Amino acid sequence: MNQTILLKSRPEGTPTLSNFEFQKDDKTLSPSEGEILLEAKYISVDPYLRGRMSDAKSYVPPFNLNEPVASGVVAEVIASKHDTFKTGDFVSGMLAWKTQQISNGDGLTKVSAELAPLSAYLGVLGMTGLTAYLGLHEIGKPKAGETLLVSGAAGAVGSVVGQIGKLLGLRVVGIAGTDEKANLLKSDFGFDEVINYNTTTDMLQAIKTSCPDGVDVYFDNVGGTISDAALFSINRFARIIICGAISVYNKTETPTGVSVQPFLVKNSALMQGFIVSNYADKFPEAMTQLSEWLAKGQLTYRETIVEGFENTPQAFIDLFSGKNTGKMIVKA
Repeated sequence: MNQTILLKSRPEGTPTLSNFEFQKDDKTLSPSEGEILLEAKYISVDPYLRGRMSDAKSYVPPFNLNEPVASGVVAEVIASKHDTFKTGDFVSGMLAWKTQQISNGDGLTKVSAELAPLSAYLGVLGMTGLTAYLGLHEIGKPKAGETLLVSGAAGAVGSVVGQIGKLLGLRVVGIAGTDEKANLLKSDFGFDEVINYNTTTDMLQAIKTSCPDGVDVYFDNVGGTISDAALFSINRFARIIICGAISVYNKTETPTGVSVQPFLVKNSALMQGFIVSNYADKFPEAMTQLSEWLAKGQLTYRETIVEGFENTPQAFIDLFSGKNTGKMIVKA
């Protein structure tokens, strides 16, 4: 029985299970010449998918209603009539939320279960790791001795960013939502300081205290009031990397906040948003470095693995209440 998860309706505010619909089909799939039959093993759920659920202009087209949601997936080739892929291969790519599907192989990359756990190709050795590495390097231009502030620090991207910062000789301060996450970031990921935004009554002062020399690089995964507070601590020539804004993705009203222009002008600071595909030509270089650090034990990662294909929508929804530590992944 093949299962598919469709986008049934566009969320208003935080997504709910009613926005999704399960479709079952007992038709046997068989690849034609030049095609492969894939079975999903691991499915990535990511905050950016929320934007694709709205019918609004963005850097990628929105999902169509009553059609499958798609994200990063690691799948096994269970039948092949393709020259490049053979039965038993594992591949990673942007695929539909289906337990099984036919592909012509375009956009798929072979991955090895011997080099790393398959789930890692959706995280530290996938778009997550590439986003962390390339955002920090290409926009942050980090220099040893500087202070790096990371919001969403216990998330998939943030936890990798912080570790890379330490490897490059930076002082790293994270912002996370629980004491448990804060302790993990310091004990396992090497962060110098971590601010718990849920117990801090004055975020502006907390950042100033944790970053006594100011903030040279701010890697922003959350937006909103946390990022407003960070502006008051940026140094001259600071670089602000806008990777995400999960705190406002589900807002139904137009978000408002501190005007950034005076801070940028006063400090001759840079603020730049990005998507990882902007730096596609640098993927090989980044992947080589990430793989080397991982192999040497200099880079570690955490995953929140949710069992069961049927739990994919709930795993996605849980991202917005911070129920994940590190990368949120569904084991199909």
